[in-house]
Amino acid sequence: MTASVAIEGLSKRFRIGAMREDYATLRDRISGMFRRRPKSPETREIWALRDINFEIGHGEALGLIGHNGAGKSTLLKILSRITEPTEGRALLYGRVASLLEVGTGFHPELTGRENIYLNGAILGMTRAEIRHNFDAIVAFAEVEKFLDTPVKRYSSGMFVRLAFAVAAHLTPEILLVDEVLAVGDIEFQRRCLGRMNEVARSGRTVVFVSHNLASIETLCQRVVLLSRGKIEQIGPTREVLISYLSRRGRDAVVDLSAFSEREGEGRARITGLEILTADGSGPLDAIEFRSSFRVRLHYRVHERVAGASFGFGLLTTNGERIFITESFESGRTFDLEPGEGTVDCVIDTINVLPGGYRFEIWISDIPGVQATDYLSNIGEIEIVVSAEAADHSVTTLTSGLRGVVHLQTTWSRSR
Repeated sequence: MTASVAIEGLSKRFRIGAMREDYATLRDRISGMFRRRPKSPETREIWALRDINFEIGHGEALGLIGHNGAGKSTLLKILSRITEPTEGRALLYGRVASLLEVGTGFHPELTGRENIYLNGAILGMTRAEIRHNFDAIVAFAEVEKFLDTPVKRYSSGMFVRLAFAVAAHLTPEILLVDEVLAVGDIEFQRRCLGRMNEVARSGRTVVFVSHNLASIETLCQRVVLLSRGKIEQIGPTREVLISYLSRRGRDAVVDLSAFSEREGEGRARITGLEILTADGSGPLDAIEFRSSFRVRLHYRVHERVAGASFGFGLLTTNGERIFITESFESGRTFDLEPGEGTVDCVIDTINVLPGGYRFEIWISDIPGVQATDYLSNIGEIEIVVSAEAADHSVTTLTSGLRGVVHLQTTWSRSR
């Protein structure tokens, strides 16, 4: 099989904290030019990707998986020529269509019709090619009634339907898809997976990133597992998914002993956070949708706290709270004596939809009123749909228009 994408020694470096002085005044900046100052301790370098090497064959559907921050989206942005690698190179043999964010390359003031032609031109298509595929794009996106309406008035669902339809129907040799189908409804997501299958069977290449492991298994022949910017495993889809699900959890313990951004008067401090299996037998760095799990908080007490309540909440990566729970709500408070200990909370069923999430945790001595220790926006966890556990009703559940919580419901009809 000849290569459609060849990645050779690819690395990408980012500098964290280097722009902290964006809000300095002009006088500060001019005076700073004449001062020798040590490098800020907050400025550091991280390698989002490090020495990546592999090839993708023509007509192959390849999946990219790994926890948040593993480098998946960075790799797609390099392949899309949105950003340049620090080292190495990525060779692409053919035209590339990428769907990394909803409506990438769309102009909000232009109509749907105009954006089809604009986006097609950006992808390197001729006007004749666009015209040939125009009806199929409109039919797939189901926006006939709104074709001459500016896309800024489209709902997010209409927007992504049209964006995907353009990217998938304008015959690119290489199609790059990040987790952007999350805003589509179930039927649309099913059609998108079908369309990507058609693209691959027609001899073109698909690179697909998703938290939905069942979708990865359905679409992809091979999978690349990334961890901390490096390739941890590459091989047949089923083999890599089983390995990923069995080995996850190595980085699940979050050490908070030196964490400084916290609130509270400090008689007791949380020193660590673990996400474990429900029976406590092993750590997790990903949680299966609709499964149970255990949160373990490690703490150190400096001064006795009577009637303490422990709590934690789940946040989106944007810091929006999804839910909180606290021990006093279940009738449990604890008298904490100087020393160290742990407190566990078991979540029976997690109905939060697939995606990446963070935590807030606390100890309060007056529940709901006064915090002894409070930390927000810490840790990192993925909720995934297991390829083994998924059923028809689960495989297309993602966030976006569906919100972030899935409710168990029963429907009935009476005449």
